Amino acid sequence: MKKPELLVTPTCVEDISPLIEAGATAIMIGEETFGLRLAGEFNRQAVEQSTAIAHEKGAKIYVAMNALFHNESLPLLPDYIQFLDRVGVDAIVFGDPAVLMNVKEHAPNMKLHWNTETTATNWYTANYWGRKGSTRAVLARELNMDAIVEIKEEAEVEIEVQVHGMTCMFQSKRMLVGNYMAFQGKDLKVQGRSKDKSLILHDPERDAKYPIWEDKNGTHIMSPKDMCIIDELEEMLDAGVDAFKIDGIQKDLPYIKKMTELYRQAIDLYLINPSDYEEKKEYFLAEVKKAQPSNRGLDTGFFFKETVY
Repeated sequence: MKKPELLVTPTCVEDISPLIEAGATAIMIGEETFGLRLAGEFNRQAVEQSTAIAHEKGAKIYVAMNALFHNESLPLLPDYIQFLDRVGVDAIVFGDPAVLMNVKEHAPNMKLHWNTETTATNWYTANYWGRKGSTRAVLARELNMDAIVEIKEEAEVEIEVQVHGMTCMFQSKRMLVGNYMAFQGKDLKVQGRSKDKSLILHDPERDAKYPIWEDKNGTHIMSPKDMCIIDELEEMLDAGVDAFKIDGIQKDLPYIKKMTELYRQAIDLYLINPSDYEEKKEYFLAEVKKAQPSNRGLDTGFFFKETVY
């Protein structure tokens, strides 16, 4: 049975060694100018340092360029792509075809992972981008387990699935909150406060609190609970899903490290002895709950169509 990659998103360069030691086999980083909803901001120096650390420890580094680019941003792409190629990152994560076209021209040997977060919902589309040059498709978070397994069975590219952390419910390229507050005559400096943990939208009817922030890429509204399927990994492991992602956005190192350790144990245990994993599933979930922040509940996302936002 194939061992999937365990992909984790760190908050800073100092997180990388501890996360790899905890069991991560790949790390995704980036900077706000090019990437969406990153756990931390990594400038060029940090990208170079992170790549060296990860490769020394036998892990891979992926850099997010999954923003949606306007005309004025296009001149920035070639130089950044060439930089990533020089420092030896293992893949670029993209959503905008402008990135793919620039990679083909300026770094033709660079691997590409297609990630739009919402539109990777069938295997035809995954294979379309594969034939254009992508080696991996990152599946939409709104898919159920049956759809994920079917896509993996038919895909000509690697398949990545998020298994833990918050997910994006809504994004606008506009500064919706800041503009609204300005219209109300209130002095709330929202712009640039990337991943500010103090801003929430409260739905009293459902008693749900949605983290929200604004940055260079617009307004982001996130799920009120963290996805967690550490006790439901069997079908995807049996299907041979290539990568499981733990998203560390708005989390600190101790939390991300603990989740990495637990998922590493769960994955390895199932691959060695599925019956032992079955017996220990409740333990893994209980350990996650112990580490979970009090203001963030857990659910299974859309894997079993239980979540409705």
